[in-house]
Amino acid sequence: MTNTKYGGQAVIEGVMFQSPRKMVTAIRRNDDSIDYFEMDRPQKDWVQKLKKIPILRGNVAIIESSIYGMKHMDFASERYERHPSDDMNIEAEKHEANKSKIVLSTVLIGILSFLLGKTLFTLIPVFIAEVFSGVVTSHAGQVALESFFKLILLLLYIYAISMTPMIKRLFQYHGAEHKVINTFEDNEPLTVENVQHHSRLHYRCGSSFILFTVLIGFIVYMFVPVDPFYVRILNRLALIPVVIGLSFEFLQFTNKVRHVPVLKWFGIPGLLLQLLTTKQPDHKQVEVAIASFNRLLRSVE
Repeated sequence: MTNTKYGGQAVIEGVMFQSPRKMVTAIRRNDDSIDYFEMDRPQKDWVQKLKKIPILRGNVAIIESSIYGMKHMDFASERYERHPSDDMNIEAEKHEANKSKIVLSTVLIGILSFLLGKTLFTLIPVFIAEVFSGVVTSHAGQVALESFFKLILLLLYIYAISMTPMIKRLFQYHGAEHKVINTFEDNEPLTVENVQHHSRLHYRCGSSFILFTVLIGFIVYMFVPVDPFYVRILNRLALIPVVIGLSFEFLQFTNKVRHVPVLKWFGIPGLLLQLLTTKQPDHKQVEVAIASFNRLLRSVE
């Protein structure tokens, strides 16, 4: 096994895997065949330089993930329910809609969706905690209350969406993605049987990152004022990049020390959250994940 770090994400009826220079998605079509979408990862010099700067690189990585992830999700969503014989019509429809506009709108949607979601996730708990400001008056108490409501909001949101059939299947493919990565990192052949024997949890998962933003935010907010209220709102918004950056660094740290007996416990909270964001995949879903990863490995050889 090389030292290359492979990552990925679940898409509708499939899995996307990525290396530093390549991204591959495999999906299950409605005729039971497996279809692929491949793209090179842009290697812009200024972006690569930003990726070397601690804290800042986390923000770059998240924005990149949002942009490129949307492209792969679009591929999956427009094809998984349609027969492969209809692919010519899909391309014709995209051409008529102006492909450049579609790409631009996908990029904008990816960025705006992330920013909007992060802003709401940050501010809603602030307003809820403020309701109790007459009861919980201390700075530490308000920050703790805010973080508590943020955690509850996160757990309730994930649990609620996991009840829908489509998200449940998405979480199954998320589990398949982790199983494949774990099998590969254990230097075992990528067979369905081997993959199914591995854990559906992984230390580098984005789900862990989301939880870490709550925990890291709790620590960061202890050092900034909560009064007056408008200052609290402003510093929460201003500190979003800082919390994201620190959470990304902590995620990388937990992955590096996951085999160290004592330090591996730092990553346990994130793994526990993955019990909600991943589900046990069936064999056919694992087949898709394996196909996607093998295609990626062949493309980078």
